[in-house]
Amino acid sequence: MTRCLLLLATLLLAACGETQQAAYLIGGAQHSLTLSRQQDFMGADWTTELVVARFPDCQRRYLLLGVVDDKLKMDLYQTEPGVFILNSGKRWYVTETQGCRFQQFKVPPPAPGELIGRFEAGDVALEYKALAGKKPAAADAAQSAPGPTARQ
Repeated sequence: MTRCLLLLATLLLAACGETQQAAYLIGGAQHSLTLSRQQDFMGADWTTELVVARFPDCQRRYLLLGVVDDKLKMDLYQTEPGVFILNSGKRWYVTETQGCRFQQFKVPPPAPGELIGRFEAGDVALEYKALAGKKPAAADAAQSAPGPTARQ
């Protein structure tokens, strides 16, 4: 009887996991940046990943270490066509969609480009919000930082 209850409790906890996704579409569904986060069970930390896709040529999934907050906010900047910079707190990343490459910056980039949107965990789900033309205070601070040195 105890084993049965333990098995039932384990199955119930496993069923409480959640996956959330939000995408920035670049000229259609075949070319996109998608932020995905999974929570194995209620109360566990989130695992956050970035999926860079340009079908049929490439698709890559990158784990974003340290981006686990329930109130996730990640700004998306575009520096040139196909090149994007993402920022969440003190973490800065660069990705490009030609070869679906990705790197984390060791220091913030001096000019992250035009702020085009934000991935944000709302009350119910993760979503992408377009913000073209707006520039948050974090971008001003980043512009006074030393030049970018990306981790290899």
